[in-house]
Amino acid sequence: MVDEEESWCLVTGGRGFAARHLVDMLIRYDMYSVRIADLGPDIKLEPNEEKGSLGQALLSGRAEYVSMDLRIKSQVYRACEGVEVVFHMAAPDSSINNQKLHYSVNVLGTKNIIDACTVLNVKRLIYTSSPSVVFDGIHGIIDGVEAMPYPAKHNDSYSSTKAEGEALVIKANGMNGLLTCCIRPSSIFGPGDKLLVPSLVAAARAGKSKFIIGDGKNMYDFTYVENVAHAHVCAERALASGGTVSKRAAGEAYFITNMEPIRFWEFMSLILAGLGYERPKIKIPAFVMMPIACLVERIYHLLAPYGMKVPQLTPSRIRLLTCNRTFSSFKANDRLGYRPIVPLKEGLKKTIESYSHLRAEVLLRKGGPSKATVCLGSGMVADILLWRDTKLTLTAMLVLFAFYVNFVLPGHTMITAICKVFIMASVFLMGYSIEKIPESNLQFTDTISRQTALSVASSWNCAVYSLRSISNGADSLLFFKVVLSLFILSLIGSMSLQSFFTKVIPFAFVAFYLYEQKEDTIDGFLQNILPIGRLSNPDFVRSSNPFKPLDKLETKTE
Repeated sequence: MVDEEESWCLVTGGRGFAARHLVDMLIRYDMYSVRIADLGPDIKLEPNEEKGSLGQALLSGRAEYVSMDLRIKSQVYRACEGVEVVFHMAAPDSSINNQKLHYSVNVLGTKNIIDACTVLNVKRLIYTSSPSVVFDGIHGIIDGVEAMPYPAKHNDSYSSTKAEGEALVIKANGMNGLLTCCIRPSSIFGPGDKLLVPSLVAAARAGKSKFIIGDGKNMYDFTYVENVAHAHVCAERALASGGTVSKRAAGEAYFITNMEPIRFWEFMSLILAGLGYERPKIKIPAFVMMPIACLVERIYHLLAPYGMKVPQLTPSRIRLLTCNRTFSSFKANDRLGYRPIVPLKEGLKKTIESYSHLRAEVLLRKGGPSKATVCLGSGMVADILLWRDTKLTLTAMLVLFAFYVNFVLPGHTMITAICKVFIMASVFLMGYSIEKIPESNLQFTDTISRQTALSVASSWNCAVYSLRSISNGADSLLFFKVVLSLFILSLIGSMSLQSFFTKVIPFAFVAFYLYEQKEDTIDGFLQNILPIGRLSNPDFVRSSNPFKPLDKLETKTE
């Protein structure tokens, strides 16, 4: 028998979020020498890892890294060679709803792992599954147990392929002496997560953290990442125990939670408040958000080849955010001896502390206004169209809707509609008395007059410089923007007033908002379709900014 000191284990997807914590725990517990497998050609340690247990283990030979693609059988066999235990944690990003990708990794890749384990006499296989394997995306789950069957239809391709992979692992139990089990950790959180907390912060900075989707009462089970790693160790120890313990543990799936259910939106509020952001307060029904999520997902499918990042707002995610999802860990406690080692409150504290660089006051010092904000003038219009002030935005929408119903829907022309508005305003002022309105609200002060004149003159200068830049062939991107803007204006100008209200205005409320969220992606897409960029022109020797404001322009005296 091989000495314990020489025993190796393999962690697939070993550079993933939860897998890093498992690797660190295995090294600290001195249980096995750890082989870390992932897609990268080599391992790149973060500063804290270099000085920590992983860096020391790599230097001493107690840990090693192998590059492995689960879809390539030869690489899987090479990674599994000589190991006693496999912790199979590798999986694609669950937010990417790509059936082909998920099937190739979660099903075919898992089959390759099972084949390698049975051929190479690996003793134990622990598979990281998901509670979503029993979730149909419609019906909530309260205190779910492992006896629940797989649904006829899953919420997304990730869940369905995870269920297929899990079934393969359970079926493989006993093949050539291989003992298997599956771990279903619920909603993992903790330090090092690159999805949950960064997404929450991005939403908060964009003004979206104010919203609660659904009624806000849905309960969830969250699991601190160190507890997830601990559950894997408990499963491995149970399988290795032999006798009755091993037989009861093998060939089964286990829900893993912190055993402290909490309202989903309360959990999100605790993280946001801990980082200095506003807690969600405004409730939006799921049926209102679902069409928007479908539109966002369609846009992603169109722009994904051009580098658009995976959106957070998708139909499957809306369903996840609004359903109850709590699970019982009684079976894991009974057969694996699992109990959380980090309470929820402590896990939240550690998580918030680990993201100090994302605190509101830190990012406020670093950040500047977005291009959408600058384009809209950084004033009330920007606040309305970018949903910065929710009450103001909703009020503006209500006013526009009232205007549409009373003046546009009846079929009035633009002049008739405007005249009727002035008539109503006149009647109101007669009844209200204009004396009650402060004079400053009705007159232009000298300061405002000067600022307005400077703004008009600056806009004129910008237009002149833009025209010069285009005529000299110096900026193809600017030319494209001007042509596109004129084309859009021509379309708007040809519309009826009713079409304008039903098409252009709703589009403005969505387009500017989406652009601010995906500014880099959209700009990158435009640069890809216009690779020429800024053309060099020997005759255009001035490198001045065509959008330079009036008070920054050079003046020439004769």
